[in-house]
Amino acid sequence: MTKLFGAILALGVSLPVLVYQFIIKHEEIPIVDIRNYTFSEEQIVEGEKLAAVGACIVCHTSENGEEYAGGLALPTPFGTIYSTNITPDPSTGIGTWSIDAFRRSMKEGLDREGNHLYPAFPYDHFVKTKDADIDAIYAYLTTLTPISNQIPKNELQFPFNMRELLAFWKILFLDDTPIADNPELNGEENRGLYLANSLGHCGACHSPRNYFGAVVQNKPYFGGVAEGWDVPALGKQSVAPVKWTFEQYENYMFDGWDENHGIAAGPMTAIVDHLYDASEDDVYAIVAWLASLDSSDSNETVSTSITERYGKRDWSENEQLGDLNPEGHRLFGEKCAKCHKQRIASSQPVSLGLTYSLNAPTAKNLINVIKYGINPPYAVSRRKMEAIELTDAELELIVEYVRARFTDLPKWENIEADILTIKRSH
Repeated sequence: MTKLFGAILALGVSLPVLVYQFIIKHEEIPIVDIRNYTFSEEQIVEGEKLAAVGACIVCHTSENGEEYAGGLALPTPFGTIYSTNITPDPSTGIGTWSIDAFRRSMKEGLDREGNHLYPAFPYDHFVKTKDADIDAIYAYLTTLTPISNQIPKNELQFPFNMRELLAFWKILFLDDTPIADNPELNGEENRGLYLANSLGHCGACHSPRNYFGAVVQNKPYFGGVAEGWDVPALGKQSVAPVKWTFEQYENYMFDGWDENHGIAAGPMTAIVDHLYDASEDDVYAIVAWLASLDSSDSNETVSTSITERYGKRDWSENEQLGDLNPEGHRLFGEKCAKCHKQRIASSQPVSLGLTYSLNAPTAKNLINVIKYGINPPYAVSRRKMEAIELTDAELELIVEYVRARFTDLPKWENIEADILTIKRSH
């Protein structure tokens, strides 16, 4: 399907895009010596904190690689893209990029030489960022140790390896309209609105994408997919059994854990860890904005109606599921019940019935957690979960059992296919 779509796309848009490129040629910005710039200590510190909000280090650091030196493999439906080196190395990094070149890359998706950048670098969000904030990040990057790191070539199928096609993508999807304050929000919430939708690029993962790989603009924060994980919807679209509150977002964003929602896992773990380096006021602003997304008057908590709805049933009580899925019941008793007996559990590591992994639209998150464990955020390092060794058949049985035992939701479809997909991605 992807290949067919690519062929149609190439035939339909290549000619007009190439004409567009010929008429509007993006110029190369002259090289500079980045060391010639001087910035105030205040601007550099601000840039470091804003880079943490943008989680720049997460994508621009490869596994076991030097910080900000790039080379991280970013899987996309169109192939693999490798992140760039943004240390001030003159040969392989941005050591010859002027501040104008850096600003253009953030807002227009163009490198110093005028080549289109792939939107795996989320300039469709960064375009909303104020110039002063971009300049502060640039100031911070100039202080990094230059690291020589030649980045591998992207591994993209034709026609997606033709950067010229990105001109067409930008015409359709790159919106440079500034983020306006929402009059219904207070100052802190509007600050969070700005940060989350520009540098924070939260919607890049928490929103669905279309066939062109662009965020679906009329479904903001309806949930998405990232690195083989389902990413939860936010606000009124959230499937969380317990409504998120300011205090719960505060726990989650600062520590990566809240007892009513569980632990940050997968791609979110690194985001939470690096928010430690952000301004506390900025993190609180994002928390305030997130809490504003659901204006419901409901304040349901575990101690009230959620307990009545889910109960505190032990996994072995009234166990009709033991008859329906005896092998899943047995495996759960051997592998999981020691830590996860109850839907709502004050004395267990987590209340399974409240976790997104069990309430998600697919079994992907639960499969990831069982098969590969959880390496928790720094702030809650003791909440580590070891991987559980199971055959694929056993894993499918236990996934089916846990979903049925700890939620009232329908059985997941395509569990076997999800297991194979996740195995291939590791």
